[in-house]
Amino acid sequence: AEYLRLPHSLALIRLRNPPVNALSLAVVNGIREGLQKAMSDHTIKAIVVCGANDKFCAGADISSFSRSSPGISFGVVVDEIQRYEKPVVAAIRGVALGGGLELALGCHYRIAHAEARVGLPEVALGILPGARGTQLLPRLIGVPMSLDLITSGRPVGADEALKLGILDVVINSDPVEEAVKFSQEILDKPLEPRRLLNKSVPSLPNMDSIFSEAFAKVQKQYPGFLAPETSIQALQAAVNLPYKLGIKEEEKLALYLQKSGQARALQYVFFAESSVHKQSPPSVASWQTASPQPISSVGVLGLGTMGRGIAMCFAKAGIPVVAVESDPKQLEIAKKAVTSMLEREASKMQQSGRAWTKPTLTFSSSADMLCESGRFGQKTGKGWYQYDKPLGRVHRPDPWLSEFLSQYRETHHLESRSISQEEILERCLYSLINEGFRILGEGIAASPEQIDIIYLSGYGWPRYRGGPMFYAATVGLPVVLEKLQKYYTQNPDVPQLEPSDYLKKLAAHGNPPPKDWQSLAGPPGSKL
Repeated sequence: AEYLRLPHSLALIRLRNPPVNALSLAVVNGIREGLQKAMSDHTIKAIVVCGANDKFCAGADISSFSRSSPGISFGVVVDEIQRYEKPVVAAIRGVALGGGLELALGCHYRIAHAEARVGLPEVALGILPGARGTQLLPRLIGVPMSLDLITSGRPVGADEALKLGILDVVINSDPVEEAVKFSQEILDKPLEPRRLLNKSVPSLPNMDSIFSEAFAKVQKQYPGFLAPETSIQALQAAVNLPYKLGIKEEEKLALYLQKSGQARALQYVFFAESSVHKQSPPSVASWQTASPQPISSVGVLGLGTMGRGIAMCFAKAGIPVVAVESDPKQLEIAKKAVTSMLEREASKMQQSGRAWTKPTLTFSSSADMLCESGRFGQKTGKGWYQYDKPLGRVHRPDPWLSEFLSQYRETHHLESRSISQEEILERCLYSLINEGFRILGEGIAASPEQIDIIYLSGYGWPRYRGGPMFYAATVGLPVVLEKLQKYYTQNPDVPQLEPSDYLKKLAAHGNPPPKDWQSLAGPPGSKL
């Protein structure tokens, strides 16, 4: 942060940490040093705080979250600003997000450009506003709106922030110039009414129900996420405790979230989302340099009009075709049509071979038996469970199923055993993760981040778990490898459980983070 003396007995503290003036340890120390310099200089009457490059501050430096930084906490700096006997005015341009807004809340006045945005988006990173945000904001704008802004993390524009009371002045000109003029106008005004830490949270008669509704809302909107609910607990502390005790509760809850696996996962996702679009294809392959691969055979699913045409095209090109059609009637129609087309083609040109078909599916009599007994699931009230009524949702165990399974085991000489939830999860998830390592080793995926973002965006993997490859690193690569080896030994007919060579290479290095995998395992063997 830069410290400048201005005319009219004013000082300017400008945050400078491109590109968004993030609050690194050096920036926080610079802010504090500048404020102390201004306070000790009797010729300085007021201080303006702003950011360089048309941005106030986008919050804490996320890359430093996992490191314990020595020195004073930023929350203490925010409190010191409020207690200063000289007015401190925040001049906001661009964004004031997270710690940037907390810094502004510590200032006695807040002036912003009309296009500025402010907010506390920490929940998206699995944490809460831990530098007094949960304690100061409700003292300024009340509990209901604080709950909305903090649990959703949504930023608001300057006009809305002005209506809410977060900002004091919104202008279309330079906020620094306006803050300089404004500072001269408020020199004689008392600062005590502007110190949020000495205020109480505005009381409401239905406060308990407000918090109950807030808990219910976030549990429905963000199931499984810790940060929204924990933020509500911090806001409850602002209501129920004096400020000094409230900030201690905020610090305790912030530490709990910071140490949680969710915070690490969500911060990993934040960086992964911003990095995947910059990544090159694996092995520097591109459509300009990739060579076509030979096609040895083709499978066609469905033998409707389009499927028959596709099968014919490849057959005419001399490429073996395997076509699958589940409808026997449609299969017969297709066989006649394809045979007729091939015979016509054969009369025009020499054709090696002929279209042959054979059944490729094995059928179980159990399926026929279940259908014949009317066990179609919920719609008939009978399936794996018994239901209270057709299309009902209340289910209970079905004695018939137990008897059927017992007879089936006896007929096929099978021994029953209990399968724990842990084993079910491991066999499902680790086989998925194993395939991820395979495509990394084959050069199909450029990075573990690519795989994770695909599963987060398209397959419903919870964001707070970080993605399957991040989850593997959380569990530990040696653990994943050991479990896969165990399950593959027990089930040698399941190739998905055979550990990939790429996983073995990485596990030999212990449990490296995903960002180091490619450098440790070497370049992938791209097939492109």
